Amino acid sequence: MSFVLPEIDRDATKKAVEAAFEKYRFYLLTIPEERLPQVTPKYSLELPTFSNQFHSSTEDIAIKTVDLEREGKEYIEWIRRGVNRLAPKEREIIVKRYLQDEEIFDYEIYNEIGYSERRYYRLKARIFYKLAFLLKIEIYKD
Repeated sequence: MSFVLPEIDRDATKKAVEAAFEKYRFYLLTIPEERLPQVTPKYSLELPTFSNQFHSSTEDIAIKTVDLEREGKEYIEWIRRGVNRLAPKEREIIVKRYLQDEEIFDYEIYNEIGYSERRYYRLKARIFYKLAFLLKIEIYKD
């Protein structure tokens, strides 16, 4: 009896992780600034807690707004949990490259952290696969 693991489609999986980060950035734009996750010095994302409930006379619009905000918060929390399960150096790379408002390029990161270009890209590829499995967005070949 043998067990064969399905083969991962590397390019499609990488695109799925990058799309998840792009959607994360979109949701960050729709959430009020005081409710955004804060990046700590340990490069983990932490959400502030609020317990206020919002009610308005135009309940339909408010419900849609709240539903969209809830969806955004859930998505942000989903990404946050996945990223926070990475090792500290891996988290630092992902947060700096994909999860901050200011766009930063790969060469700036690997120069800042003192990695060679080759080492950085190998580590980044490994991080993407870890995240794909953590977030359950890996894509298999047919």
